[in-house]
Amino acid sequence: MSGAIAPQDTSAPHAPLVVVMGVSGSGKTTIGALIADELGVPFVDGDALHPIENVRRMAAGTPLTDEDRWPWLRRVGEHLAEAGTSGRGLVVACSALKRAYRDAILAEAPDTVFVHLAGSVEVLQARMEGRSDHFMPAGLLRSQLATLEPLATDEPGFVLDIAQPVDDLVRQALDGLRTRA
Repeated sequence: MSGAIAPQDTSAPHAPLVVVMGVSGSGKTTIGALIADELGVPFVDGDALHPIENVRRMAAGTPLTDEDRWPWLRRVGEHLAEAGTSGRGLVVACSALKRAYRDAILAEAPDTVFVHLAGSVEVLQARMEGRSDHFMPAGLLRSQLATLEPLATDEPGFVLDIAQPVDDLVRQALDGLRTRA
């Protein structure tokens, strides 16, 4: 992948702030980490920012409510805002399923760009069933899909189809971010 885009000068005042979004199993962590590596900025898996009670609920197969999510979304936004203020940039993997959730992130970090990883139920289900090291059970996929409000054309970001090879997704994400810089 090297050479797809030159790493950003992390001391620059406009280092990228990116949320790689989508339902569980869409590849947010994998694609987000690769994008961050190519941009030369830190990566944070948004799951690590969840309060422990949220993790327990999801591990038990209980969908989160909006009330469960607001503190988490605020933390995601605060991490992005801090990275923007410091000029170092940041890529965060975060489901950001509803527009209101993305608006909450943007309220804290208005320069954030969203990369929405979207795919068919079949592809997502197969990915989730194939992993054993994640707290989110495959049974919650339908709940997440029912909650998902796809990224709208008036929101800062773009949508990528996860049926493509990983290298192609990363290249397209970097191209999309470059056009918005």
